Amino acid sequence: MRSSWIVSNSTLSSQVVDPSIKRADAVPIEVRGLSKRFGAVEAVADLDFTVAPGRITGFLGPNGAGKTTTLRMLLGLVRPTSGTALIGGQRYRDIVDPLRRVGALLEATSFHPARRARDHLRMCALGAHVERARVEEVLEVVGLKDSARRRVGGFSLGMRQRLGLATALLGDPAVLILDEPANGLDPQGIAWLRQFLRYLARQGHTVLVSSHLLAEMAQTVDDVVIIAGGRARASGPLSDLTGRVHLAMRVRTPEADRLQGILHAAHLAYRRLAQDVVVVDGVSAEQLGPLLARSQIVTYELVSQGTDLEAVFLSLTGPGVHPPAATGGTARGVGAPR
Repeated sequence: MRSSWIVSNSTLSSQVVDPSIKRADAVPIEVRGLSKRFGAVEAVADLDFTVAPGRITGFLGPNGAGKTTTLRMLLGLVRPTSGTALIGGQRYRDIVDPLRRVGALLEATSFHPARRARDHLRMCALGAHVERARVEEVLEVVGLKDSARRRVGGFSLGMRQRLGLATALLGDPAVLILDEPANGLDPQGIAWLRQFLRYLARQGHTVLVSSHLLAEMAQTVDDVVIIAGGRARASGPLSDLTGRVHLAMRVRTPEADRLQGILHAAHLAYRRLAQDVVVVDGVSAEQLGPLLARSQIVTYELVSQGTDLEAVFLSLTGPGVHPPAATGGTARGVGAPR
């Protein structure tokens, strides 16, 4: 089924021609027990998550968390050590006519630098048995119509990102898997991408997006999957996830080392963000202030932290994360459901 898009090159904005259109071929992405080892290195360990049609799922984690390895296993570029990564109940390599079912953008460097943008897309369309007119449509969609005759070697990173997205859209796939699609885009381009992904989700597409832009993800996604060290730390609707983490207090003190010992003894979860900065999770100023006073901790700053996506992300993956000390039972990790 073909989508209908109206796109302005100057504003990079899109309008839905018929908002009632829904895809009949929409399918979920299902990852179950997915693991990958490279020798002694465990890059991904026992991942489980689902990406539902009609929703945008943000795939988040720090550098080296295993995000790209997971996406490459989804696309059949890396063989899992164990577990499954299925699209509509099938492995990618078993999908008939995959470029019409799954669009992917993993990196914006896999273009021949001497080839013109239009020619690159025409070659991809030929291999995917996509009509030639579709090339002009996707060039218009991503705002590259006026640059279609330019050689890719002269493109900026943002322009290469748009060309990669155009390639992913050629077959009008029901599933989109995008790794850092906003990398290199200017603010106008990022805003357009957000609107466009929302439009695709409203049509019933299944959209999985990996990104480091947490503030942008918070405005874009419906669901999140957060991983660190190759392991899942949290997954589910964004609104549910942010509701799991209580307010936190940010303390700036020259006695951060001593403060850590006091917090540990008080069975409080904390994160050391800098030499003189400690974030204490699950407490208010009224709870933490008296403890600092009784312990005679010199305090330069005591600030309440919100429970936005960035706060949740750091509470689950940030450096120096310490869960509450055990009190005779199992310690609860920072940000775990209560």
